[in-house]
Amino acid sequence: MARNTASQKKSVLVFFVTFLSWFGIWSTLQVNVLLDFGIPVSRAITDSVISNLLLEAFCLLIINNMRYYLPKKEKYWYTLIISFGLSCLWLLLLRIILWRVFKTDTAYLTMLAHTSLIRFAIAFLIIGCCTVLSLLWYSQQDQQADNERKQAMERLAREAELNKLRQQLQPHFLFNSLNSISALTGSQPEKARHMIQQLSDFLRGTLKKEQQQWTSFEEELQYLQLYLDIEKVRFGYRLQTQIETEPAAMQMHLPSMLLQPLVENAIKFGLYDTIGEVTIFIQAKKVNDLLEVSVQNPFDETTSAPVKGTGFGLSSIRRRLFLLFARHDLLQIKKEAQQFITTISIPQQNESNHN
Repeated sequence: MARNTASQKKSVLVFFVTFLSWFGIWSTLQVNVLLDFGIPVSRAITDSVISNLLLEAFCLLIINNMRYYLPKKEKYWYTLIISFGLSCLWLLLLRIILWRVFKTDTAYLTMLAHTSLIRFAIAFLIIGCCTVLSLLWYSQQDQQADNERKQAMERLAREAELNKLRQQLQPHFLFNSLNSISALTGSQPEKARHMIQQLSDFLRGTLKKEQQQWTSFEEELQYLQLYLDIEKVRFGYRLQTQIETEPAAMQMHLPSMLLQPLVENAIKFGLYDTIGEVTIFIQAKKVNDLLEVSVQNPFDETTSAPVKGTGFGLSSIRRRLFLLFARHDLLQIKKEAQQFITTISIPQQNESNHN
């Protein structure tokens, strides 16, 4: 906003300098023209000053009025009527003023009468140009303001959709955790209490992260560990995790709460249709200016229940990445050697965008 204000002030300053310079040049030319008509220097200068000061006043009047009223496209012909009317008024006032100033100079008054038509034509051109330029300037300003409002509305809509996507990540996990706690309450109360504490810490972290748009990978990994601890209570020895990260990736940034649904998808595909031990492999590395995170889990197409789309929760992750980066290629999925591998690539933005 401050930058826009400074730019507008600079534009206004440039306009007035140009405006005054142009009238200064025209006033000088008018003096020379009057001298060619045999008008004395003092009278030529007086005529030029009065004529152009009055003309400047009319131009400033039309420029100021255009700030509050802009004719629509179908009414642009109004500018011709306005320019014609103001030119007539200018010529009338000019003749009255100059007649009062030089009423004893018959030769000058004769010249004034003979040059009235050309004076009117010049005034009409100048006022008309000011009218058209003002119309273009203020129309452009209005269009720019409309574009800024449209961008603000689109940004708010995008943020609202992002918030909605983020808020939809937790319900099914919360229900599963509560069911597990309920099952453990009778047989293993200590483990149930421990899981409740872990769930409380996880939800507290969720509320904190909902206030952040971006977070470092190191912080996201700590938050993910809370989730994995809860899942390990649910699945016991069956759930094993292996995490490999490059040191350079730890301080890179990514949208907050993005890894948890990715790992949750891997747990669904890896554990829900098996009874043995499953290892979820998580790897993070820096690739050029991208943070690349891949999540890998065993996948047996012959025993896995059919699912629609690319996987559980992945459509919402893909949508969120598109809203943030306007790219469809940041989430890649592949199946090889009975392994389901999901990879996300996060472009690194300016530090000011990581707040």
